[in-house]
Amino acid sequence: MTFEELGLAAPVLQAVQDCGYTSPTPIQEKAIPLILQGRDVIGASQTGTGKSAAFALPLLTRIQHTGQPQVLVLEPTRELADQLAESFRTYAAHTDITVGLLYGGVGYGQQTEALKKGVDVVVATPGRLVDHFYRGNMKFKEVKTLVLDEVDRMTDMGFLPIVRKIVNLCPWEGRQTLFFSATMPQVLQGFAKWCLTNPEEVSIARREVASTISHAFYPVGLDQRDELLLALIKATPFHNLMVFTRTRKEADSVATMLCNNGWDKQVTVMHSDIAQAERMAALKGFKEDKYRIMVATDVAARGIDITDVTHVINYRVPENPEDYVHRIGRTGRAEAQGDAFTLLTADELDFAKSVESFINRSIERRRLEGFNYAYTALLDAGAKPLRKPRPAARPRKRR
Repeated sequence: MTFEELGLAAPVLQAVQDCGYTSPTPIQEKAIPLILQGRDVIGASQTGTGKSAAFALPLLTRIQHTGQPQVLVLEPTRELADQLAESFRTYAAHTDITVGLLYGGVGYGQQTEALKKGVDVVVATPGRLVDHFYRGNMKFKEVKTLVLDEVDRMTDMGFLPIVRKIVNLCPWEGRQTLFFSATMPQVLQGFAKWCLTNPEEVSIARREVASTISHAFYPVGLDQRDELLLALIKATPFHNLMVFTRTRKEADSVATMLCNNGWDKQVTVMHSDIAQAERMAALKGFKEDKYRIMVATDVAARGIDITDVTHVINYRVPENPEDYVHRIGRTGRAEAQGDAFTLLTADELDFAKSVESFINRSIERRRLEGFNYAYTALLDAGAKPLRKPRPAARPRKRR
């Protein structure tokens, strides 16, 4: 199937062509016709499946410029909101449809002026959106479509009560609601039933990961985690690398440790305690190869448009196996080769087993050749010496 066959408006198709898209992804092929019909949709889709275009393209086809918010999209983080707003602007380039972006961590002035001037699409984080409502800046009466994106992530971040409030602020009669989530825990099933009307389900949720990604667990004692991370990075011929940590404090600590051990000025950090301007600068610098290593919490795993990453290292085994899939999804994209390494300590064995069960494959245990290991029983479990690392091919830049 081609984009032309999906029924998109000519100006939107022109933008698709400008982006270099040749054919729709599975979720786009399934969701776009339903959204064009005005149906409510539940989309189960992971990062990298083309989900944003699956709802942005048909919604831009359905609306015309009025200067009143007709499409409202909620995102859990500032980075996701910023990225999605930019996507909407790209797809609307050949129309007169305007896009507003509302998120916290910055002043209200420009956002307030944009709303007063008039916008057709609003992309927002929940807290800042409600702030603008209380200030009298945001009007909901003309909202025709409400998009709840990354809903499981919003639930994890404690946003569900405020999201319920926003749903109630939008018109109920005649409203189209689109609900996208990588996972559907029990609490979200009830929430979806409450806010959607006779929804169609589009499921592209996939537990498998890209076949181009090589996985490895590196067993190590608790006291040698930092030493092994440094040695592994030194032994790895990476082009650029992401190191994922569980907490913001841990991300700062790891970044400082790397800077103090030979990687100064090549490391940047991404987590929610960093000022918004600094986060955007870090993201831009990493994309443009100013920084070769990004140390991040899961704020950078979900949906943020970071491509061309050759290697991912998990500083600890993720507690949720879904997070493992999202993290390593930063590499091995668009059929490129990628490597995903995870440091494994004895207290994380259950997490490791959950990851293997979730992706339905065993992950090789490896030793780093030449590393002076202190004894840990994990090394008796068949960890193999490190194979000669494959060179990191310079990634293909996106069109």
